Amino acid sequence: MPPGTGDVQLSVSQNVPISGAVIVSTPQDIALMDARKGAEMFRKVHVPVLGLVQNMSVFQCPKCKHRTHIFGANGARKLARVLDLDVLGDIPLHLNIREASDTGQPIVFSQPESDEAKAYLRVAAEVVRRLPPPPQ
Repeated sequence: MPPGTGDVQLSVSQNVPISGAVIVSTPQDIALMDARKGAEMFRKVHVPVLGLVQNMSVFQCPKCKHRTHIFGANGARKLARVLDLDVLGDIPLHLNIREASDTGQPIVFSQPESDEAKAYLRVAAEVVRRLPPPPQ
């Protein structure tokens, strides 16, 4: 869902059975404020927060391989400590992700062996690991 704690988020959390929420944020302060509000809202309506994902965590220049934290470094990790949550993983800011998404072929399908796809798969595995078992 989009960031924040508006009517849509509240209605969904109150009217749809949810096993858990994953909060996704870039590491920049303004985005983290929304992420914090979202995590607190889910807790108030008794939806377990499975953890945080730090999106666009780092940009690596495709030519020189220099890594730049365009949106700041480790903001989601700092917020996770404050909220007593785990970070489920980091997704890099990478051209391949954008290009694959724009063609309708997510990176995990179009380039499954890429580091970018592996980042998504690690996050997915963490989410699955933290989900409660289905009712019998």
